[in-house]
Amino acid sequence: MTRRILVIEDQEDNRRIVRDLLTSAGYESIEVDAGEEAAAVAQTQHPDLILMDIQLPGIDGYEATRRIKANPALRMIPVIAVTSYALSGDEVKAIEAGCVGYVTKPFSPRALLAKIREYVP
Repeated sequence: MTRRILVIEDQEDNRRIVRDLLTSAGYESIEVDAGEEAAAVAQTQHPDLILMDIQLPGIDGYEATRRIKANPALRMIPVIAVTSYALSGDEVKAIEAGCVGYVTKPFSPRALLAKIREYVP
């Protein structure tokens, strides 16, 4: 069974890079470009993992993660923040919102894949 990963990312170039990485590693990629859609798509698609950008139009990735984690049906889906936010305290804010991991952009594809495989072998 192919493992599905929901990618919430507003930049098409970044979505393409992640899509290519996931596809080459045997994962299926589901893509959303705004935080408002994240919980609804997670509810209908029930992915194995979520990669969450933090800087999104509308609600940010912190709020989108909180909404996902507030839903009992989605609470157990691991969320990894993949973001250009790299200031002191940003990782703590992501973890407090419900993320299990934090990867900064620009990321090493190998490092991102290793982080994904921690939660979705």
